[in-house]
Amino acid sequence: MSESDLEKLKDFSSRRTFLKKSLTSMGAFAVGDLLANSSGQNIWKGTLANGTHIEPKVKRVIHLCMAGGPSHLETFDYKPELERLHGQAMPESFTKGEQLAQLQGSKLNIMGPNFGFSRHGQSGMMINNQFPHIASVADEIAVVRSMYTEQINHDPAHTFFNTGSIIPGRPCMGSWTLYGLGSTSANLPGYVVLTSEGGGQAQPISSKQWHNGFLPSKFQGVQLQSKGDPVYYVNNPKGVNRDAQGNLIQTINKLNHMQLEASHDKEIAARIAQYELAFKMQASVPELTDFSKESKHVLDLYGCTPGDGSFASNCLMARRLAERGVRFIQLYHRGWDHHGGLAKNFPVAANHVDQGTAALIKDLKMRGMLEDTLVIWGGEFGRTPMAQGSGRDHHIKGFSVFFAGGGIKGGTVYGSTDELGYSAVENPTSIHDLHMTMLHLLGVDHTRHTFRFQGRDFRLTDVHGKLIKGILS
Repeated sequence: MSESDLEKLKDFSSRRTFLKKSLTSMGAFAVGDLLANSSGQNIWKGTLANGTHIEPKVKRVIHLCMAGGPSHLETFDYKPELERLHGQAMPESFTKGEQLAQLQGSKLNIMGPNFGFSRHGQSGMMINNQFPHIASVADEIAVVRSMYTEQINHDPAHTFFNTGSIIPGRPCMGSWTLYGLGSTSANLPGYVVLTSEGGGQAQPISSKQWHNGFLPSKFQGVQLQSKGDPVYYVNNPKGVNRDAQGNLIQTINKLNHMQLEASHDKEIAARIAQYELAFKMQASVPELTDFSKESKHVLDLYGCTPGDGSFASNCLMARRLAERGVRFIQLYHRGWDHHGGLAKNFPVAANHVDQGTAALIKDLKMRGMLEDTLVIWGGEFGRTPMAQGSGRDHHIKGFSVFFAGGGIKGGTVYGSTDELGYSAVENPTSIHDLHMTMLHLLGVDHTRHTFRFQGRDFRLTDVHGKLIKGILS
């Protein structure tokens, strides 16, 4: 399309000359800001792009989500009393009037830990024997054994863990992070999601878990495929070369730019930038997925074939994304919903994630990146001390999550559940506390990190959140 054709279309679409001609309109500023990445600046500038509220300890977050709810009693919370009372009736004093997912009206018998625990690292941290690789980085991690949550079913529990709200449609923590800090990657999305599965019932994960909610759509997470081409249609159609594709994008964005000047619609500004990003990703994604320069030592560390769809391969990809400036990375592994067959399936799920998790922590440390990366590992809730046949039911009153990286005091165990692992009793820690601590390490004051929507200033932590000081260095 020629310039004269564009001008005719512009005249036709808007008779308001003062908007059409203005070079200082909101649209011009918005587009200038969004497209200022040619010099390597943030492709998405956040509200705090030129500074943070407090001194940041980390630049990025990698969230390793064990979707389905791994049992804390077979991971990081050893309970000798639970082992001793295996097979006996659960004391009614623990469960009377309590919310249970699928054990209402059932005979509640105690199930001891299915696998042994051992002490590891200089800290002597107790870790289940199904995680020998994670055990090798015991002095790098801080385990919070006193987490609790509000939602007892998978999808709402994931929603609450990601957004801090039980109401669907709120922005997730990755979007809040990108909204505040922007991205340092000019050629990749600032927030990336990868999924894998294996080890048991794989509960579905909805894309609403990485949704921007009421934040502008440019802050939404982008899911890459774990196997095959990470991005569909990343290559041009036959007969279309890069120059032709570039001309097409330029023409489309000129049209979008005209509409933006007329409407000042932020979603049009986001669309312009996304077209630009998509064009750049046609060059950056093949480079991202070219593992030929990864050493044998690194590949052996992760124990995977790059691009095979495994959690370990996703962990290697996460490191490569982090190197390229991606701000927030989420890896979901679906396979932890062990209502039955726990003794058989739990080791399979653990084997899927153990080596990759430890390799990621070690790899980041070798490259000097762990000191400015926050790694979070855990599920949406825990599992009951009571048996559900040969497995455990959902449980919200106590579970474990671990942290590693910048600002984290490695080799630390924080909080505890009671003697049977039923309730968090020492330093109970909420999802809001986790969010507040994550933002704090990123240099963001959670009380000031807000977005006005429908007449109210919303924030990730709502009106809650306290710092988990015991895990901080």
